[in-house]
Amino acid sequence: MKNEPTKRELKKQELKENLLQAAKNRIKNNGLTSLRARDITTDAGCALGGLYTAYDDIDNLVLHVNSITLNALGTELKAIAANHKEPVERLIELARGYLKFACDNHNLWSALFDHKMAEGVAVPEWHLAEHAMLFEQIAMPLAQLNPELHEAELTTLTRSIFAAVHGIVSISLQDRFIAVPRKELDTQLTQFVEFLIKGFEASRQQ
Repeated sequence: MKNEPTKRELKKQELKENLLQAAKNRIKNNGLTSLRARDITTDAGCALGGLYTAYDDIDNLVLHVNSITLNALGTELKAIAANHKEPVERLIELARGYLKFACDNHNLWSALFDHKMAEGVAVPEWHLAEHAMLFEQIAMPLAQLNPELHEAELTTLTRSIFAAVHGIVSISLQDRFIAVPRKELDTQLTQFVEFLIKGFEASRQQ
């Protein structure tokens, strides 16, 4: 029979949740670069040392915020995949859905890619594994389009398509001089994915 958590354990869990929500809100409203340990603990209603009681350090706390963001993104992409069975249409809608999520959750989405661990500290395996979600939904329709692809080829193609779409979205949301205007991005992403698939299909026929 599983033991009930002690009051101390419940209090620590509450502290962790309060800090996590405070950090998420700070990143959402102000971005990752403005995140400060003292601001987080003030928002969470605890002493500065409380952060290091609940989490290893502020980097570890950010990883847990990013985990929440990845889960939310994964939920949206899975819903898109479930509603679009035809592989080309699914790939197009996944790209458009990725853009929408990035626009709607810009600071949290940016933190997924902007956060860097301290020098010499590796990203934990549990968090690296969560990023696989970004590729799973792309790999499935690609495998449908060409069932003969070897696993290594499928992995490379999947990551290449993600990198290409992410690059377009990232540059555009940074308002750089080569960025595509937001109102045109959906159309441009659709055309871009269609172009990639046509090139992919042409290479298969050679």
